[in-house]
Amino acid sequence: MSGFTPDEKLRLEQLRALRRQWLKDQELSPREPVLPPQKAWWGFWNNFQQTDSIWRRLAFKACRNGMFVFANFLVPAWIIHYYVKYHVQTRPYGIVEKKPRIFPGDKILETGEVIGPMKVCDVHEYH
Repeated sequence: MSGFTPDEKLRLEQLRALRRQWLKDQELSPREPVLPPQKAWWGFWNNFQQTDSIWRRLAFKACRNGMFVFANFLVPAWIIHYYVKYHVQTRPYGIVEKKPRIFPGDKILETGEVIGPMKVCDVHEYH
């Protein structure tokens, strides 16, 4: 048996018709492409992207100056502040490396409270 059956011929015809229709649908009409309406800020953005734009130069200068201030003033100031606060400062709020011993009659610097006498506890109290 040679050739296609009537069902196969019908199927191939339908596929060819669908392909032709698909190719025809790919052609653009004179009214296409349909673009969305322009936004209000779109003109500003297009002007900003131009190489000679004053806005672009101002933004670049502001960014460059901001990075300069951050890298040359703020970061070193923060490092110096950290070092002074936690390694040099001798006030009671700096980091204490070793807690001082407290004895009865000592005065606490922050509150001004005087430590009272120690309670004597009996060894047999905890049994």
